[in-house]
Amino acid sequence: MTCPKCGLPQELCVCEMIAKEAQKIKIGLVQKRYHKYATVIRGIDQKKIDVRELVKKLKSKLACGGTYKNDEIELQGDHRERVVKILIDEGFQKDIIEVV
Repeated sequence: MTCPKCGLPQELCVCEMIAKEAQKIKIGLVQKRYHKYATVIRGIDQKKIDVRELVKKLKSKLACGGTYKNDEIELQGDHRERVVKILIDEGFQKDIIEVV
């Protein structure tokens, strides 16, 4: 199979890698009900990156619950520093990730 965007074979496709470099990701912390915290990740374009798969990996590596809604990834608990390391391991550039 070939990629419809770049025309390269699926295993050589670079579309997702290029999309990872062209974004501005913001990681923040919000307080929920009953004084519980949630880590919120904004700025990941779901059209170019498989966000559902990314959420699955984050939840697995952080051993927490989470969801993707309203164009944000929400993870239960304060995982800001660990999320940065995982996103870098997934191929995102360090200079596009901002912890708020």
